[in-house]
Amino acid sequence: MVKEKIPCAVFISGRGTNLKAIYNYSKNNLSKIDLKLVISNKSNVPGVKFARKNKINTKIINYKNKIKAENKILEYLKKYNIRLICLAGFMKILSKTFIKKFKYNILNIHPSLLPKYKGLNTHERAIQNKDQFSGCTVHIVTEKLDSGKIILQKRVKIFKRDNAESLSRKILILENKLYPKAINKLISSL
Repeated sequence: MVKEKIPCAVFISGRGTNLKAIYNYSKNNLSKIDLKLVISNKSNVPGVKFARKNKINTKIINYKNKIKAENKILEYLKKYNIRLICLAGFMKILSKTFIKKFKYNILNIHPSLLPKYKGLNTHERAIQNKDQFSGCTVHIVTEKLDSGKIILQKRVKIFKRDNAESLSRKILILENKLYPKAINKLISSL
């Protein structure tokens, strides 16, 4: 029996490379999601242009007032019957209230091997500490920053010649492959 696809929203703030990976995955016959909505806190970014070009419902949220912004987002999530949120380079931290009100899973992709290097500047920190490996992690969002259950991780070797920019590029390629797999794994476990 074929299960119904789960209505999904992707939250972005920029390039939208993970949005593209999730979109491509959603078009696959084996996909378990229906990408219904893109939320962005920035209007003129490549990710928004991609979403509109591909006729995905796209909402731009003004974050001057975080409470109003999150309430507006919750309205959209209800309107589109969203049951999964994928944070994909969304550069806003969701409030504890928002996380509690949205009763379903929220996934995030983080550019480090959590629990190492929560927060920002992960590539710089990995290089500074002379780590041999870095990578990315897809995890469940909880009220504690970058601390939820890990769904999948993938690592990459850090070479002596690497800098924050080159490491970022390598990890982004990993992210684009890992995120759809993590979504699949999460939904399969529900």
